[in-house]
Amino acid sequence: MELELTERKQKILEAIIRTYMETGEPVGSRTVSKFTDLNLSSATIRNEMADLEEMGYILQPHTSAGRIPSDKAYRMYVDTILQAKDKEVSDIQDLLLEREDKIDLLLKQVAKLLAQNTNYTTMVTKPRYEHRKIKFIQLSRTGDDQLLVLIVTQNNHVTNKFIQLDSEIPENDLAQLNFLLNTAMNGLDVNEISIALAQKIRGQAGEYEALAASIIDTIAAAMADDDSEIYTSGATNILKYPELMDKEKMEGLLSTFEEKQMLTAWANDGTLSENQEHAIQVYIGEESPIESMRDCSVVTATYQIEEGVYGKIGIVGPKRMDYERVVGTLENCMQQLDTIFKGKKEKALPDKNI
Repeated sequence: MELELTERKQKILEAIIRTYMETGEPVGSRTVSKFTDLNLSSATIRNEMADLEEMGYILQPHTSAGRIPSDKAYRMYVDTILQAKDKEVSDIQDLLLEREDKIDLLLKQVAKLLAQNTNYTTMVTKPRYEHRKIKFIQLSRTGDDQLLVLIVTQNNHVTNKFIQLDSEIPENDLAQLNFLLNTAMNGLDVNEISIALAQKIRGQAGEYEALAASIIDTIAAAMADDDSEIYTSGATNILKYPELMDKEKMEGLLSTFEEKQMLTAWANDGTLSENQEHAIQVYIGEESPIESMRDCSVVTATYQIEEGVYGKIGIVGPKRMDYERVVGTLENCMQQLDTIFKGKKEKALPDKNI
């Protein structure tokens, strides 16, 4: 007979999860009896805990020790929070609004504030352009041996790159090359810059074939990697949680936040769904999209500046993290960023700190 997660079992499980999140220590039946309103004896609670263990919701790390929640328990707990969580007001709106004209400074501040407010580690990506089409290209000499390539996209995003020249190029020839590149590439997305197109432009560039090839490579690389920067904060907060203090695990986590290659892969994974505003996701243990974080929980959200321009925010902590607080904080943050980026009218919300 398959055991059922009754209301009583669910309340006992929630007591175990909340207590473990607070203490980091295995939870016994006597402790649970103090945190539930069921008025049950320790013996009855022990029986229910045995059922919960059989169902895979709790684990006994050592003989004669209390129980700790499993990934399955955390998943149930998080899903319950996500379904019932109301949007709340945060006290960081003024700090966000002060920086609305400087997105990079704003996002760095978001990472810092989230780390301070949650006591976990945070990561925030620069805005990513889902559809980045070339508006125009401008070539300018900055010296006899250096060329500035300025790329403006239809989102009015500007990227500058420098190329070393093997030899001087007359202004008239540079203007003709500039016209050639704009005629061939205006309105194209980075994915549309094909090998065939590059070969065609190189053939039309004549004696400047090699330079044209270098410029095309530079444009393609700039459009592909310009949105890969990630801001992190609170990496040392990892040291506050004993279960993450294993030397190998700790070094792997700190290395991930320092070197950021794996974070970049996470940032560029997937696209924004127009029907999934904010797109809050919770990854527990093995569900984590980042290998070095398989002993952690990762809560992520998506912010959107305008159509096709978005980024991600992530909060990393132990599996016993305060999910309710983290989800609420992220929802708050998303609302404030919406107000800044989209000019949304604020809704009437209860004045409640998270």
